[in-house]
Amino acid sequence: MKKIALIIVGLSLFLGAGDFRAVPMEKAQIVQDGKAKMFCNVCGMTLPMFYKTNHAAEVDGKTHQYCSIHCMFEEAMTKGIKVKNPKVVDNDTLKFIPSPDAFYVVGSKQPGTMSTVSKYAFGKKASADAFAKKFGGKVMGYAEVSKIVQNGLVKEIAMIKKRQAKAAKMGEKIYKKMCKQTDERFENAAIAKVFIKEHKLCGKLKGKPFQQVALYLANK
Repeated sequence: MKKIALIIVGLSLFLGAGDFRAVPMEKAQIVQDGKAKMFCNVCGMTLPMFYKTNHAAEVDGKTHQYCSIHCMFEEAMTKGIKVKNPKVVDNDTLKFIPSPDAFYVVGSKQPGTMSTVSKYAFGKKASADAFAKKFGGKVMGYAEVSKIVQNGLVKEIAMIKKRQAKAAKMGEKIYKKMCKQTDERFENAAIAKVFIKEHKLCGKLKGKPFQQVALYLANK
């Protein structure tokens, strides 16, 4: 039990304030509604922890928020729909702006979200140029970035599924040692997270271990 607890503390700190993508909860603009509004609609990751790569779009008349441009296009591909009114977080203001108006820096040294190739957006080209000069990467428009993401989507999804399967195995170990058991079934990790929190299934579990347990329950 002590070993698991130490692992959880370490992983939580790793994905906490030291992660470039993360912002404090109060600084994150959450534009979707519902009990699971703090989590990505596709992968279930906690949105403020990956906020600087957050995207949003309209799906069936509702706004969905995602941890990344990858998840936005994955949902579109899975549902056979086109992305409508896409928005992205401006890394200067930390507010959402229309994606077609943004300047993306692709392939910088800062970490990517759901992809090994990072993608950060800015409302001003000067800001994107300065970011690229400091951290590397190429400045692109939304149309070019969209093509890159869509062309690599199938390969990236396969890679992500493998990572999630490993995470779910770790989640199973944490769940069996630290959580109250449940027979509930969940459509995705975001809904599983809501249930875990509402029913206090795993105490104060946070960060990566929280995601791992949610992935396990969503795929149980």
